[in-house]
Amino acid sequence: MIDKWTFGLTMLVTGMGGTLLTLLFFSFLIYLLKCVFPYKKEEEIKGEE
Repeated sequence: MIDKWTFGLTMLVTGMGGTLLTLLFFSFLIYLLKCVFPYKKEEEIKGEE
């Protein structure tokens, strides 16, 4: 059986790694959405009409 320190360190690495991977995933998702739906200023939109 593993001791408390090993279990704690394993939980720390797993939790921090999972958090960083989730943030990386959301950053990539936002980047893709910006490429698919680029931002247009209001003046550009009115000029196209």
